Amino acid sequence: MTSTLLLLRPLEFFLTQYKRVWRGSAITTVITPIVYLLALGVGLGVFVDRSADLPDGVSYLAFVAPGLMAATAMQIATFESSWPVLSAIKWDRQYHAMLATPLRVRDVVLGHQAYFAFRLLLTAAIYIVVITAFGAVESPLAVLAIPVTVLVGLSFSSPMAAWAAHAQNEVSFVAIFRFVILPMFLFSGTFFPISSLPTPLEVVAWLTPLWHGVTLCRDLTLGTVSWGDLGHLAYLLAFVVVGLLAARFTYRKRLVV
Repeated sequence: MTSTLLLLRPLEFFLTQYKRVWRGSAITTVITPIVYLLALGVGLGVFVDRSADLPDGVSYLAFVAPGLMAATAMQIATFESSWPVLSAIKWDRQYHAMLATPLRVRDVVLGHQAYFAFRLLLTAAIYIVVITAFGAVESPLAVLAIPVTVLVGLSFSSPMAAWAAHAQNEVSFVAIFRFVILPMFLFSGTFFPISSLPTPLEVVAWLTPLWHGVTLCRDLTLGTVSWGDLGHLAYLLAFVVVGLLAARFTYRKRLVV
């Protein structure tokens, strides 16, 4: 059996599982971001547009919408690659069942990441339709924000899966969401330019994959793409590659006796 077919087996399993629970995820993947968009982009945006000058004179709605798109990908990817990965190892042990077949650790890692990519692709496609309907898209290049959003999510899901495979319990996940994911959500350029931050915090924001993803998505939806965006793309790809390599190592260490 070819490597591609082996990779599709875990993907098929997780998609079948998702068909049973997709309604429960609709709130976090679609409804919650739309509520944020209405409250911040439309509601608060009226006041921000009157009192603040955003870069290039864009409206606050057009500024915040792509940021929320990238930030939502971060949140979904981090959650899906934390508790579910540990569960597949420790509690429900789906990974063990997969490895009892011709599947290899690499197939399990890539197959689960392919499922995350599907979730992110679905969410990004819906989200781009919504923000277009709200008038927050100013360029046809916005369609490229869909694969970029998937890449943003994978830049979090791959290293998070590597950590989840290493963790012995779920205690660390709460700390990661509280002290890593939440601060990134608030201070990585989603809601305001990071130039407004003190210099040390601005430097920290530069180092986060979310800032690179937010900036790239925003440039695409606004049509302000430049050569510098290749740097953002390379940064995200580096996170994905390093995360996948780390995940393969921690999965093998945990699953192969």
